[in-house]
Amino acid sequence: MKTTFKEENNQYVMYFEGRLDTAAASETEKEMQPLYESEGKDIILDCTQLEYISSSGLRIFLGILKKAKTTGSHVYIRGENADIHNVFAMTGFTNLFEFM
Repeated sequence: MKTTFKEENNQYVMYFEGRLDTAAASETEKEMQPLYESEGKDIILDCTQLEYISSSGLRIFLGILKKAKTTGSHVYIRGENADIHNVFAMTGFTNLFEFM
């Protein structure tokens, strides 16, 4: 699992590449730490290169969303493939997140 953090257009963007499974979740969560400190900046979770997401990965996304809401930030998911979108739909995440 590879992540890349960037600040673009006054937004925080995290790019995911590979499989966000249980084995990768702990390290990925550490790499996502800047998102927990968004302080009003919107967050984009770019899933264009994400191949798989487990329940551990979903938990991390949910944690980012909960923290962002406390600071008035929005969390957007973009670029997810059909399989990833199906996981979001089955778990109700399509009702929680905004999609680009």
